[in-house]
Amino acid sequence: MNFRKIFYKLVFTAFFGSIVFYTANFARVVSGQTTDSSKTLVTHTVSTNAVGSGKSKTGFAAVFVKAASENARLRDSLAWDFGGRTQTGWNIYSALIAQTIGTDGEPDSPAFAQALSAWQGKSGIEPNGVLDAVTLKALTAKWQSQRLGRSEYPAPDRLLTAPIADFYDPTRDIALLGVEKETYAAYKRMVAAAAKDLGKDLKLTPRGDLAPDEKFFRIVSAFRSREYQEQLRRQQPQSGRGALAKFSAHATGQALDLYVGGEPVTTKDANRLIQVQTPEYKWLVKNAAKFGFYPYFYEPWHWEYVPKNSSGLKPKTEN
Repeated sequence: MNFRKIFYKLVFTAFFGSIVFYTANFARVVSGQTTDSSKTLVTHTVSTNAVGSGKSKTGFAAVFVKAASENARLRDSLAWDFGGRTQTGWNIYSALIAQTIGTDGEPDSPAFAQALSAWQGKSGIEPNGVLDAVTLKALTAKWQSQRLGRSEYPAPDRLLTAPIADFYDPTRDIALLGVEKETYAAYKRMVAAAAKDLGKDLKLTPRGDLAPDEKFFRIVSAFRSREYQEQLRRQQPQSGRGALAKFSAHATGQALDLYVGGEPVTTKDANRLIQVQTPEYKWLVKNAAKFGFYPYFYEPWHWEYVPKNSSGLKPKTEN
């Protein structure tokens, strides 16, 4: 009898031990397969994406890498027409282009090309990521569409005389200090925001206002009568600025020329290239629309108050 009990105990122990061993080994194997298969799956996925999309080591599709190379060439060489003159390259407008297509990528980067491709697709242009003449024409058309598009005088009660302290030239004639009321209020809000954001790049008073000797963001020119505009044209018959301003938005009092660096209002490419590289101009490109201001792309200093274009910003009255 004792022998039987011992025998049954041995059989039961062996049987139970086998179950425990089998279970533990199965768990280890299953666990090992899961880990291995996960690694295999991830590797396979990456490999498939790289081959399928033609991605480079940088993570961008080969088409955008190639487009970036072409953009690096065209940035300083693209021939295109504007204002009756042949223009060369689009480097001067790089910051404005990047803001429009929604990227912080450099103009010769695949990130820029990818963002441009998305914008092209939405604009009915071949989404190849290359900033060619067709794409540039579409961009300039968009920028121009955001402008006032008129040159009527404001109602007499809508024009105020701004303090000379707001102007770039402290000797400017009082007759040339006019600004439309809402435009002036928006300008002051914008300058206050710029001073807060760009304190390290601007000279400020202890209160945070522009210091008296700070030139950036000062008004170079605001309201200009048609007679004064015609006088400018006669004085500068060969000036591109004069020719392009035959029907000037300055007559509305809602167009402001602001100092953004270099020579205040000179359209030479070298001067404009200086202007578009200043922190002040770049700030305007990114933030001016929040206050209702939109650029005349060709003149980095020229901004027009068109609040109806801005989300949440609408004019209180119509002139």
